[in-house]
Amino acid sequence: MAIFDQVNAGIKAAMLARDKVRLGALQGIKAEFLLIKTQPGNGGEVSDDNALKALMKMAKQRKESAALYAENGRQELADEELAQAAVIEEFLPKMMSAEELEAAVKEIIAATGATTMKDMGKVMGMATKQLAGKAEGKAINALVRQLLS
Repeated sequence: MAIFDQVNAGIKAAMLARDKVRLGALQGIKAEFLLIKTQPGNGGEVSDDNALKALMKMAKQRKESAALYAENGRQELADEELAQAAVIEEFLPKMMSAEELEAAVKEIIAATGATTMKDMGKVMGMATKQLAGKAEGKAINALVRQLLS
């Protein structure tokens, strides 16, 4: 089942369960998907790749907002943002562990024949394509820098 369809089914279930937090998060996801659908070049569809990118962005935004709310003493708002982030993350694939990420990046470095920091562009291009949705770009970048230096 496509992610878009899973979100629609989740909205119906949240309405029946009267789960306001989950419903709000799912409606936010659907709104984002509808924006993607109407963008030129998408043909009125939301591909799973576009959906994953949007979900990762939304989860990251929720976590950053929660951190800001917590910093400013607004814990109730931080908790709400974290609850929504948890709902969003249910639709994301499982993130790689540090060991799995390191093994994948080492394979990519070997495949590209990279040896110095000058080759970082080649490695990052290939790594971000292969590991999209499985690891954060920041973590990939840090690991590539560490392994190439």
